[in-house]
Amino acid sequence: MNFNNIGIIAPIFDAIKEIGYTEPTEIQKQAIPIILSGKDIIGCAQTGTGKTGAFALPILQLLTLETKKNKNPRALVLVPTRELALQIDQSVAGYAKHIAVRHLAIYGGVSALKQIDQLQKGIDILIATPGRLLDLVSQGHITLSDIQYLVLDEADNMLDMGFIHDLKRILKLVPQKRQTLFFSATMPQAIRKLADSILSHPAEINVTPVSSTAEKISQSVFFIEKKEKTALLTKILKKEKQIQTLIFTRTKHGADRLSKSLSKSGVVSACIHGNKSQNARQNALTSFKNGTINVLIATDIAARGIDISELPQVINYDLPEDSETYVHRIGRTGRAGKEGKAYSFCSEEEKPLLMKIQKLIGFQLPITK
Repeated sequence: MNFNNIGIIAPIFDAIKEIGYTEPTEIQKQAIPIILSGKDIIGCAQTGTGKTGAFALPILQLLTLETKKNKNPRALVLVPTRELALQIDQSVAGYAKHIAVRHLAIYGGVSALKQIDQLQKGIDILIATPGRLLDLVSQGHITLSDIQYLVLDEADNMLDMGFIHDLKRILKLVPQKRQTLFFSATMPQAIRKLADSILSHPAEINVTPVSSTAEKISQSVFFIEKKEKTALLTKILKKEKQIQTLIFTRTKHGADRLSKSLSKSGVVSACIHGNKSQNARQNALTSFKNGTINVLIATDIAARGIDISELPQVINYDLPEDSETYVHRIGRTGRAGKEGKAYSFCSEEEKPLLMKIQKLIGFQLPITK
């Protein structure tokens, strides 16, 4: 099966082939025909399952086939972080290479002037974080009355980050008659309640249970005292100097402290977290992607939107409080059939967290000494 077989028109299909995609992922196979038919969707899918293509491709097609066009956006994609907004915008740019659809990502942390300038020229697909969107709406730069397609991506993270009130304000600004596509990596009761309040007779799609981890990822755990973690990490990084490594810490301050400690030991790294400016985060991510630096330290929220196709190694410097976050973290490696490694450091006080992770994934992590 290819994208043409599930209803994608030739100009978009050609762009996908040029990017190098030939086979749709499971979520794309299920979602694209449903979205093209006009139904609402609630989709449970993790990062890395091809979710962006699942909603962006049919929306691009539906917009292309319409003759009506004006300056106001007709599709709105709401996301929790700047990084994810940029990532989706880049994907849309690739898919839309041969069609006349205008798109823009707007987010906080940078000057709004360029974003306002683009909006004034007219936009078809608007990818936005809630805060910046509401700012520009209140200033009169954006009108949401022509929205036909509304996407909520990573809805669980939007709730975790406290965007629920912003979401409710935005929902009052878009037409009631619209197609709504709702995606979340997890589906707790609060998310289900939100989905029920905004969707109309949705089709439900579940792809890759959150408890499953890719077979190609080699996972192991080090039992270690908290104060010895940095020395062990330094040893691993110095031994494997040329290997790109994404390191997860639980807190922003912890990420900064770790980066400074590594620097003193001669290991160059960069950090991305919520206290960093958008430019600093983007520069760090670009340097990591192009290999200028090989070590990137991130908190979970900042890491949303990091999509590196051949990332060989992830290290959990701190174990996450939420077991499902472990699956999302290590899912950054071992993509598209490639092999990957995932190391976890576990101190005495973190052992209950490890037990919860092992219960979720269904096996005990091998111990490395």
